[in-house]
Amino acid sequence: MTDLSPSYRDSALTALAARELDVLVIGGGVVGAGCALDAVTRGLTVGLVEARDLASGTSSRSSKLLHGGLRYLEMLDFGLVREALRERDLILRRLAPHLARPVRFLYPLKHRAWERLYAGAGVTLYDTMAFSGALPRHRHLTRRGALRAAPALRKDSLVGALQYYDAQVDDARHTMFLARTAASHGAHVASRVAVTGFLREGERVTGVRVTDLEHDRTFEIRARQVINATGVWTDDTQSLVGERGQFHVRASKGIHLVVPRDRIRSSTGVILRTARSVLFVIPWGRHWIIGTTDTDWALDKEHPAASAKDIDYLLTEVNKVLATPLERADVQGVYAGLRPLLTGESESTSQLSREHSVSSPVPGLVVVAGGKYTTYRVMAKDAVDACVHSLGRRVPRSVTDRIPLLGADGYPALWNRRGLLAAESGLHVARIEHLLGRYGSLVHDLLALIREDPGLGRPIEGADDYLRAEFVYAAAAEGARHLVDVLTRRTRISIETFDRGVVAAPHAADLMGRVLGWSAEQRDREVEHYRLRVEAERASQEQQDDETADAARLGAPGVVPIRVS
Repeated sequence: MTDLSPSYRDSALTALAARELDVLVIGGGVVGAGCALDAVTRGLTVGLVEARDLASGTSSRSSKLLHGGLRYLEMLDFGLVREALRERDLILRRLAPHLARPVRFLYPLKHRAWERLYAGAGVTLYDTMAFSGALPRHRHLTRRGALRAAPALRKDSLVGALQYYDAQVDDARHTMFLARTAASHGAHVASRVAVTGFLREGERVTGVRVTDLEHDRTFEIRARQVINATGVWTDDTQSLVGERGQFHVRASKGIHLVVPRDRIRSSTGVILRTARSVLFVIPWGRHWIIGTTDTDWALDKEHPAASAKDIDYLLTEVNKVLATPLERADVQGVYAGLRPLLTGESESTSQLSREHSVSSPVPGLVVVAGGKYTTYRVMAKDAVDACVHSLGRRVPRSVTDRIPLLGADGYPALWNRRGLLAAESGLHVARIEHLLGRYGSLVHDLLALIREDPGLGRPIEGADDYLRAEFVYAAAAEGARHLVDVLTRRTRISIETFDRGVVAAPHAADLMGRVLGWSAEQRDREVEHYRLRVEAERASQEQQDDETADAARLGAPGVVPIRVS
């Protein structure tokens, strides 16, 4: 089964409670979903539970980049960079060509001769370590050439530039596709299922107690091996076991701003060095993503808040190089995420390790943490390898480097046929390109919905980039259970519109409600919850420090479904 439909969720819950699994994964972020896919494609029986929505934590709030991390070369972390570049190219070429795409960056040079030599050597090494040819190699540009590519830059902010390539992906959709692909191979995937405790037989972990938050019922899931892949919640999950872990995870907050594309005149992304780290200006459809910050965070993990201080910092840094400065009024969206960093001796979060670690603190439990989004597949492989070591039987090696995600098969041919698809469907070719970049070869599912109900081929009110069919499909096939799931993760309306999706919300709720069987009361509750969420986020972004921003963001309660008996 390839659809994360409401009926699929019911059958998954039944299966999870019915028999002992080989592997149960806790956490529906990119690493957890990757673990589920890795384990199930080795022939193991697998379950995955997530307390909220798929990718609702860090895996929907990244910079959306697949990259090796140029700055890690300066730290001489060649192994991490090489590994990440290999994974970047694998995702681009084989695993998710429909979701990932190349992105060009400009690195302005401020000093003559020595900086071009120094930075050029670094980017040359970066290209050489990639070695696959998936992306073009870097180029040296004069100041005139750089300003031709990025007219928005101040002439006195650079003497020349380097141009290089990396890749980007919609992190939340990619994570959802990982989970959906795992389900298609037989994994039992269920969101809104919270782990409340661990089952023990003596020293050994033998499973978990969970609560189905949608139906307010509790049951047990038994498994020979349990993987804790909960990211910044690793220590919280570990505390339920009653055993100290072998490492600890520290949260670092990174915020991003989203501004309309016409506010910065450029045909390329830009990477800037700041006193604290690096700053990216990343092309994102009809928008730019500007980020990020890197500050310690010890407050609410579920809803990390961006403060006015965070926003002003990013605007100040990017305005140092822009001929026409950005203002707060130009900011269309703001989002904040938490990096799960392995704790080290340094107090600076930018110096903490981006390497990952896998441990087995007690028999039956494997913990995986740290790492980068780009290296999720390697993290998952290592975690499942640790499980296999304790299963006591012969299990095949990981094959996820050869398992394309759903939607990847046939994508290049469909992209070449996009003009014909447009003519056949009656949609503009730009709409077909949009759908192909979000669904790949599963575009046929969307087009079938539109054929059955031509009204679904219209854009949704308040967010012209998205068709009404996408909201029906999100609830029917992509595991979306609540309005917030669709407006913040299946689509990016919450950061791509100035009203943060408030206008689109009731229309999206109507479309989702058809699939999920919402009553008028539930529909109204979903819309009101989303409105309060937006209000709380806006209020937090007016506060000057983390503590008051956190308090303001927590003014909106989490979504609570009407209980179904």
